Amino acid sequence: MADILKTLGLAGAFRPIQDRGARIGVVDVGSNSVRMVVFDGAIRSPAIFYNEKVLCGLGEELSRTGRLSESGKQRALLALKRFKALAEGIGQLQTLDIVGTAALRDAEDGPEFVAQVERDLKISMRVASGADEARLSAQGVMVGEPDANGVVADIGGASMELIELQGGKVGEGVTTPLGPLRLRALSGDADTSIDSILEEAATLPDGSRRFAPDCSLYIVGGSWRSLVKAHMAEQNYPLRVLHGFSLPSGEAREMADWGARLTVEKLRALTKASERRAAVTPGASRVLGRLIRRLRPSRVTLSAFGLREGVLWEHLPAPLRDEDPLLQPCAMIERSHSRRPGFGEELWRWLYPVLPELADPADARLAKAACLLSDASWRTHPDYRARTNFELVTRNNFGGVDHLGRVFIGVALLHRYKNGGAAMEAEPAAVLLPRPRRDLARALGRGVRLGAMLGASSAGVLPVCPLQRDEEGLTLVLTGRAVDLAGEELEKRLKALANALRLERAKVRIG
Repeated sequence: MADILKTLGLAGAFRPIQDRGARIGVVDVGSNSVRMVVFDGAIRSPAIFYNEKVLCGLGEELSRTGRLSESGKQRALLALKRFKALAEGIGQLQTLDIVGTAALRDAEDGPEFVAQVERDLKISMRVASGADEARLSAQGVMVGEPDANGVVADIGGASMELIELQGGKVGEGVTTPLGPLRLRALSGDADTSIDSILEEAATLPDGSRRFAPDCSLYIVGGSWRSLVKAHMAEQNYPLRVLHGFSLPSGEAREMADWGARLTVEKLRALTKASERRAAVTPGASRVLGRLIRRLRPSRVTLSAFGLREGVLWEHLPAPLRDEDPLLQPCAMIERSHSRRPGFGEELWRWLYPVLPELADPADARLAKAACLLSDASWRTHPDYRARTNFELVTRNNFGGVDHLGRVFIGVALLHRYKNGGAAMEAEPAAVLLPRPRRDLARALGRGVRLGAMLGASSAGVLPVCPLQRDEEGLTLVLTGRAVDLAGEELEKRLKALANALRLERAKVRIG
């Protein structure tokens, strides 16, 4: 077992890029696919400028021959040739990192293929060690969830890495041969062999557990994304964004066991996946089911961010790493799409003190995101603004927010508009929120609606119109240049906010 199970250490970092506008390209040469992603700037929350994947199957014969697939090598060379040509035409592309993973480091002819790439295509490619691959995947999870604590499991075609995250620090982990392309090499009963490898992976040399029980398990990798996508389709789950999808351990195990029994035809019907992807998903699902049984996590959460985002993380200077992966892109959207950039921050500071229901810092953060996005759809036809704002937050590539958080912000933005209530009734994803959370989101949305109308989304008005709350109700005080803003519509919106907060009184006071 020792020859296929290796303890991982930590490797060095790349040189950070200081220019926020510099595009960063990453090519991930994996055992099953070769993918190029170009990130649009050195920013905290990854905005993808370009994304293309080619299923090459470099490692599909590795378990049988110990060598790379000949047809896979030809497909990979063609893909890399194309990606090089694309990169040369993309402006502001400051770096292109080409990273090979398990198949290239384990195959007998891996070094030969790397040399061929560098000789024929005149591009350099580095092969990540198991330590590099695990570290980069864990850092990718941190891109999407900076406070992640638990175990990251990253499955590729030829390997699966496990590594611990605690308080934003990447710990020690292990690499195993449990990629679906290599499961066929396991002798005897597959579950028994998988369990044996996982037992050794989860045990320290002194016999103690490597990973704490009841941890969170973050899963990374195309095969597990395919599993979750199929599960969503089968369950008619009302959101389709994959990142942040989370299940309690028992439900995640049932999902994995279900995925392990799926046929290629059924998977393709549910997900529209390629035949190559569908062929490896049941094996990856089996590994996930055994992994959940071994680690006994409290929850299992899919991270759409992995190795490629981990490479991006290496290029970010420390100040950018500290930015919020939800609020930073919301602020960027406000700057580029709203009528008055900066109004969202002002709106949040004005509204937050009268909503003690948002005392939890996590809720305050979601409320701030809603305020920042509150004017992003102003150019949209009035009949569609509510729905457009909801889709903005439930379909965007945000990090640092789970599905319930997305829906909370989305419901608040639905109620920011007059037809918000009707739009919410027509939006099936709203039912994901428990009733108390929906009520709180509605109150937040009505507060945003009041503030946007009061100042016409213009900066400088709200600070001279303090909003006060006591046990009986709300009082809006108009002072200075705002005294002439009083009117029936203002009183109507103030009353709507009071009603949402179950307060009896709503009063506008001058001076």
